[in-house]
Amino acid sequence: MKKWLTSTALVLTLALPVAAQDYTPSPDAKAGGSITVTYKDDVATLDPAIGYDWQNWSMIKSLFDGLMDYVPGTTELRPGLAESYEISPDGLVYTFKLRAGVKFHNGREMTAEDVKYSLGRVTDPATQSPGAGFFGSIAGFDAAGPDGLSGVEVTGPLTVKITLSRPDATFLHVMALNFASVVPKEAVDEAGADFGKKPVGTGAYKLEEWTLGQRLVFAKNADYWRAGVPFLDSVVFEVGQEPVVALLRLQNGEVDVPGDGIPPAKFQEVMGDPAQAAHVVVGGQLHTGYITLNVKMAPFDNLDVRKAVNMAINKDRIVQIINGRAVPATQPLPPSMPGYTEGYAGYAYDVEGAKKLLADAGLADGFETEMYVMNTDPNPRIAQAIQQDLAAIGIKVNIQSLAQANVIEAGGAGTAPMIWSGGMAWIADFPDPSNFYGPILGCAGAGDGGWNWSKFCDEALDAKATEADSMADPAKVEERLKLWSDVYTGVMEQAPWVPVFNEERYTMKSDRMGGEDALYVDPVSIPVNYDYVWVKQ
Repeated sequence: MKKWLTSTALVLTLALPVAAQDYTPSPDAKAGGSITVTYKDDVATLDPAIGYDWQNWSMIKSLFDGLMDYVPGTTELRPGLAESYEISPDGLVYTFKLRAGVKFHNGREMTAEDVKYSLGRVTDPATQSPGAGFFGSIAGFDAAGPDGLSGVEVTGPLTVKITLSRPDATFLHVMALNFASVVPKEAVDEAGADFGKKPVGTGAYKLEEWTLGQRLVFAKNADYWRAGVPFLDSVVFEVGQEPVVALLRLQNGEVDVPGDGIPPAKFQEVMGDPAQAAHVVVGGQLHTGYITLNVKMAPFDNLDVRKAVNMAINKDRIVQIINGRAVPATQPLPPSMPGYTEGYAGYAYDVEGAKKLLADAGLADGFETEMYVMNTDPNPRIAQAIQQDLAAIGIKVNIQSLAQANVIEAGGAGTAPMIWSGGMAWIADFPDPSNFYGPILGCAGAGDGGWNWSKFCDEALDAKATEADSMADPAKVEERLKLWSDVYTGVMEQAPWVPVFNEERYTMKSDRMGGEDALYVDPVSIPVNYDYVWVKQ
């Protein structure tokens, strides 16, 4: 009998409105100073409606704010730009009272009209936001366009009423996503398509410099509405830095945080050296690394072919490539996510069985295809292992090793037959099973620019997912998680993915960095919560 994982935190989230949460930094925290963070690739965009990768996620979160937020280093909700909120007894109307005096980086004060505009913009199909599907429960979503959402109403200069078409157990989490960030219309209109390079928000930092291919500089927002933060005067992001070089620079005191983490080829060396290991921070994460199979492209439009690929992958060997920093995956959800189906075996590694399925599909001699992969180690090595596994059943895979932005672009456009998601793999935006479905497996994410790179769309599963998320009653938590378990086993029956592994996070920080470790493996401000870290000297 299969069982699904229940989370006490999730039960509490569904059961009670979130009270205001405070975060108390260390009394040793000091204001001032600058830090240097490195990345191999340049940043694709800083537009909160568009940016959706682990590299720019925490950057965007430091430039913008939403109505809701999280306690730093945790997944506990707290009010953001909303000073308070009320929920109607039927769970369909959320009334948010905004904080007074909050200023955008251009100096103008934020109003309720800005919230209405921002939610309308992110859901307008013309924006092509990969996060539009998150807002599907707001009334008028199906008719979203340039005129905004009918369910978002300004009832006062600092009051917004949002009406849902159905109860949504995740709605407050949605309001804390980057996609729900509030932006000023005049800045978007002025920058046009370049808003992602000229961002204007209400966040703790503002963009001071962006030299493409070289560096970005975030400067402290002196008018930030949260008292006392950020601590740093600036954050410098140097791009074009190979991870191995970044590690050497960290050892020499030139870098504070290597954004790409510990290079896999250096992992054992780092962990085996007490001096280097002292700089390591380890944190769990709601993560799954997977291979997408584009169901709109032959021969992956054939279920037997997709099942054969699933059966051909030696996941244990791939885990060894990353020094055992993960466990093999059997399903889209990671083991610590509520709704995970315990005891579900997925597709066993079976080369002969995979060959038979290809033969049944009329492809006994195999076929040739392409797989896109991010060009940062260990992803090309993992891709080569996948290539070797598939060669054993007659599939010739040509690897396209590209910068992250190029892989994401190909995935969104639907031009990639296969993608290894490493470096872009899904890390939950919030601790709820719905977050692994809508953007990356649901119909809403399968459009142009979306993150459903398999282009898989099953309307029956979508309806079941909608039913699950309509269960806002805390008495139905178990029933809701059972429904989500059924959704994900239904996905696996159609095999649009090969779930490969669930990985833990390992990062490093320099001696001079202050702040608790949780801020460096923040589950929401991935990979670092720049608003609350500080320097000791």
